[in-house]
Amino acid sequence: MALIEMLGFGPQGWGGVLLLASLMTIALTLAALAVGAVFGALVAAAKLSRHRSLRVIGDFYTTVFRGVPELLVIYLFYFGGSTLLTTVGQWFGAEGFVGVPPFAIGALAVGMISGAYQAEVYRSAVLAVSKGELEAARATGMHTLLVARRILIPQVLRFALPGIGNVWQLSLKDSALISVTGLAELLRTSQIAAGSTHQYLTFFAVGGAIYLVMTGISNRVFNHAEARVGRSFKRNFARN
Repeated sequence: MALIEMLGFGPQGWGGVLLLASLMTIALTLAALAVGAVFGALVAAAKLSRHRSLRVIGDFYTTVFRGVPELLVIYLFYFGGSTLLTTVGQWFGAEGFVGVPPFAIGALAVGMISGAYQAEVYRSAVLAVSKGELEAARATGMHTLLVARRILIPQVLRFALPGIGNVWQLSLKDSALISVTGLAELLRTSQIAAGSTHQYLTFFAVGGAIYLVMTGISNRVFNHAEARVGRSFKRNFARN
């Protein structure tokens, strides 16, 4: 089979399958980033809290999920979760093995790993906001929610955006580890195509090239977002 035909979108080509797998990878990464944003914000708030117990919990979270290998976390979530569901099912009379959804558990696992890194990004962004601006806002009579909406959150997002871009790239690569659950994302599909055609070098190289394309596009998107946010703050500063 010719290379163009093998990578094409015809009946015997793998192009369409690889495209769908790429979309699955992007969807998984987006879901993981959203999950990580929730956990990251909560952990960042805990680490910035005045209560020592909350700071300890936040430090424990980031230490665990940044220190334990990502693949081990995925194994624990997927196989450990399946074992737990099977045990619970047996308590209620169910028979056989009960598996967890690969996409959902993959997004949760990668998301919680992402959350550990996002927490540090948000924490650093909050610390970068000028305390003088916050004190001035309170002095003018702004309540806490108004200060957060008009001053704190916009600046946190501005300072955090470069770091979030790095976390996105990390999650995009970590999504490849979900292939161990059988989810048909890009790496898993590349493995299947390589095994079916015995063209291992070709399909792994194509898979790597697609990852590089997604990374390059992501970089351009985040660079554009950073430039646009920077121009917005400059305009607001000039008006003031």
